[in-house]
Amino acid sequence: MANAYPTGGASFLRSLVRTKPAAAIVGEGGQGEGGRLKRTMGLAQLTMFSVGATLGTGIFVVLGEAAPLAGPAVVLAFVLAAVTALFSALSYAELAGTIPVSGSSYSYAYATMGELVAWVCGWCLLLEYAVSVSAVAVGWGQYLNEFLGGTVGITIPTALSAPPGPDGGVVNIPAIAVVLLATWLLLRGASESATANGVMVVLKVAVLAFFCVVAFTAFNSANLAPFAPMGVAGISAAGAKVFFSYIGFDAASTAGEEAKNPTRDLPRAIMLSLLIVTVSYVLVGLAAVGAVHYTELGESEASLAMVLTSTTDSAWPAVVLSLGAVIAIASVVLVVLYGQTRILFAMSRDGLIPRVFSKVSPRRQVPAANIWIVSAFVAVLAGFIPLGELADATSIGTLFAFALVNIGVMILRRTSPDLPRSFKTPLFPLTPVLGAAFCVFLMTQLGHSTWIAFLLWSALGLVVYFGYGRRHSRLAKGDTGMRNAAGGEG
Repeated sequence: MANAYPTGGASFLRSLVRTKPAAAIVGEGGQGEGGRLKRTMGLAQLTMFSVGATLGTGIFVVLGEAAPLAGPAVVLAFVLAAVTALFSALSYAELAGTIPVSGSSYSYAYATMGELVAWVCGWCLLLEYAVSVSAVAVGWGQYLNEFLGGTVGITIPTALSAPPGPDGGVVNIPAIAVVLLATWLLLRGASESATANGVMVVLKVAVLAFFCVVAFTAFNSANLAPFAPMGVAGISAAGAKVFFSYIGFDAASTAGEEAKNPTRDLPRAIMLSLLIVTVSYVLVGLAAVGAVHYTELGESEASLAMVLTSTTDSAWPAVVLSLGAVIAIASVVLVVLYGQTRILFAMSRDGLIPRVFSKVSPRRQVPAANIWIVSAFVAVLAGFIPLGELADATSIGTLFAFALVNIGVMILRRTSPDLPRSFKTPLFPLTPVLGAAFCVFLMTQLGHSTWIAFLLWSALGLVVYFGYGRRHSRLAKGDTGMRNAAGGEG
């Protein structure tokens, strides 16, 4: 392993690959500026966190964009994305059980590939978490209008319910509102946020079950022919797009410092949540393309509500679905926003971003200033940026971070073979190799504009790192004060 605390004479290149020992990362667990995070979450809450962050994003928002690319074979696109997610989930499960801290893949990269790679990973997680919250919040407004129109006969004007674009939007007020609601819950405390999320997840699953029951009654096998009109290329393109719907299964890993028994429960929560989400997506996707022709799904961002309206000739099923979606998507916003703040908490503790992000409120034991700053940034994105651009930018940042996690598992097995591991990735090293390969493959399926945005974002990140992070790195300074203050707790 590279020297964790290089001296002032260390070469420039060596300073970029300095690693932080896994034991040191774990030893800092929970400790922030002026306070400590509180351990309150068990297996059920952690599983609900990952399900809450994932289930709903793709089905309620992105299905309508993916179906025109693959036709009825969009179901296979969900399976392709699930397989890709599974390989990465196994790697996440191993590292989450070995290094159970708030930093998720950022912290794993710090322990295996060094500070520069960790920074790039953390910078990509900004894209994954903060931007995905914004993207989901944009879709939330669509379902709110469906619900209001079906119950009280009014809708929010397009100018106030859509981001700027050809449809006449000016600012998406509902998207901003749901971000502020999640902010209020997060400021109340981690336990309160987990309880609220649990209620919303139960409702979300019930609503999707309701959709399946209704849609399968209108199932028409003729809608499945031709099954893959755009062939393998269409399925691959749709798979890259719907991978957005699996973003969030790693959310439990960001709660490593607020879990009661992280080494045992984090790997279980990650795998359980991925199973629940995959089964739900495949069933709902099959019900949707069987009930209506796939071309109709692309006509509305609130595609599931449209399916129920067109198949039942009645408004009330769509109203029920829309109400469920309003609450369910709010849970995605809540949990993903939570994950973003905890990753920034870890980066701040390492000195790579300002210390305000790791300052813990003594009263609520949450990083309050961090929550306010992130929420303000997300609210602006949600109010003014179109959904499609957000979803694709999120996918490429996520795939890059997942690829690093798979590589990190292989490196840590070699550099620290004796570390206690509560879960080991099966079929090693085949599983992480395939995980990294699938991630790279799906990245290549995304458009040129998405790649340009990703490269520009990465370049901006390097400017920030060399302008601030590298000079303030606590690892570079040999600052072990916080680790000692943490008392070695995991």
